[in-house]
Amino acid sequence: MTDATPTPIPARPPGAADRETLPVELVDAAGNTIGSCPVAEAHRAPGALHRAFSVLIFDSAGRTLLQQRAPAKTRFPARWSNTCCGHPAPGLPVDEAAGIRLGEEMGLVVPLTEVGVYSYRAEDPRTGYVEHEWDHVLVGSIGEFEPAPDPAEVAAFRWVRPDDVRLRLRDEPDMFSPWFAGVLEVATAHLPNR
Repeated sequence: MTDATPTPIPARPPGAADRETLPVELVDAAGNTIGSCPVAEAHRAPGALHRAFSVLIFDSAGRTLLQQRAPAKTRFPARWSNTCCGHPAPGLPVDEAAGIRLGEEMGLVVPLTEVGVYSYRAEDPRTGYVEHEWDHVLVGSIGEFEPAPDPAEVAAFRWVRPDDVRLRLRDEPDMFSPWFAGVLEVATAHLPNR
């Protein structure tokens, strides 16, 4: 993984409501593609296992970039989470989809490396939606740079040392998305000195 100089993304993505109609790739318990359905359908109870990705960006000081999910998000709104996440369109390579989404959500273009998969299921007690994902974890690195997040997607962001965020996850787990702890462990297990 190398430091990259990110460039802002000029265009913004479709709105959140439009995103709910986009197709996601359904997978079996081994991550093999078995079909597709709209995002909203995959997240209705009981939840359909589908392909997703989570990105964690690190800076030269070893901190990771967290985002607070926008209050308008349909699943786990206003919770702190990894740098960005999303779903690749059926047939689109995960790293390509993750790079596009990173630009849309955070205004960053950073080379990404997949480091593992974290599969989980979580019900959102506030909205009734379900996350049941075969989640590809990708990491990237940048030097000194502040993101330019889309306010429709991101309420706030902050740079945090992994050990500090682990303490917060332990003490205040409901402040975070339910997948974040697992994603953080997959990401940091593959990085030196993290």
